[in-house]
Amino acid sequence: MRPVKYFGGTVLLLAVLGVPAGFLWSFLAPRTRYVLYEGVWRVADPNTQALIAADGYFALITATIGLVAGLVAYRRAGDDGLPIVLGLGAGGLAGSAVAFLVGSSMGGEVVRAATSAGEFATRDLLGLTAKGVLVFWAVLAAGVFWAREFAVTYRERKAADGSIPPL
Repeated sequence: MRPVKYFGGTVLLLAVLGVPAGFLWSFLAPRTRYVLYEGVWRVADPNTQALIAADGYFALITATIGLVAGLVAYRRAGDDGLPIVLGLGAGGLAGSAVAFLVGSSMGGEVVRAATSAGEFATRDLLGLTAKGVLVFWAVLAAGVFWAREFAVTYRERKAADGSIPPL
């Protein structure tokens, strides 16, 4: 029962952390302007770097949280590493999804103006074009956990062999 509790607690905690991550992403990342043209929302400036910058901010925020989560989880894991590292992976994915949903839903009001050619509408949106950044949180959290575990057990094995002195 304890492994289920650790797994579920880790997933729940990381999913909840997705809310402030989404607010932070929404605050920091630039929005992309879209124009309504022939009934379809299109990027107003195809050469804009805002799309790439939004992906970069999302990746930076979620990777940082994943790094910290992996280090903290390792310190707390004790002998229950497997359910916690599985929770880091699932929770990282859940946290990224929550951060994306929260951040992309902020702002983005539609501005309508009448022109001589008809109605003109624009809106500023925040979104992701590189969907791969959604896995950064999970990969870094689980990866840091296992890298730390490898480093510690490697040192312990070498100390047991007598090839390096123990700490």
